[in-house]
Amino acid sequence: MRELHEYRVEIEWQGNRGTGTSGYREYGRELEIRAAGKAPLPGSADRTFHGDADRWNPEELLLTAVAQCHMLSYLHAAVRAGVVVTAYRDRPVGVMRQRGLGGAFEEILLRPVVTVADPAMVDAAREAHVEANRNCFIANSVNFPVRHEAEILVDRHLAENVGGSE
Repeated sequence: MRELHEYRVEIEWQGNRGTGTSGYREYGRELEIRAAGKAPLPGSADRTFHGDADRWNPEELLLTAVAQCHMLSYLHAAVRAGVVVTAYRDRPVGVMRQRGLGGAFEEILLRPVVTVADPAMVDAAREAHVEANRNCFIANSVNFPVRHEAEILVDRHLAENVGGSE
């Protein structure tokens, strides 16, 4: 397996309203993110910074990247641990503090709700989050804590069928 991976995207600003950046309120923050073979992703600044609330902002994309990476790392860790995951959802929260014109994320809290096939898998399912956090490329690339508060549920339908067949 290769050790070095390279990723490429194209970002094109779409916010020239005719006078370019002649003033802070004279230009739009709209942009389009593209990558070969993928649908374009509409981007903008956060609404607080005069962006379009209907488009993805960089802060949401960072939060999404961390949460998506954790989920994918988690699913791999679950397989390695013999945990059968039947559903996974997350509602992560990122906290960013603005300092003058700059700022930084202070933390991301992942709040995954994972459903497993059997009650006997709950402990291993919880522990798989530790491995996922350790293995997530994106979480390992940021300079702020990425925490997780996981909830593990048991798939009632599967548990009833397993219990009823004994």
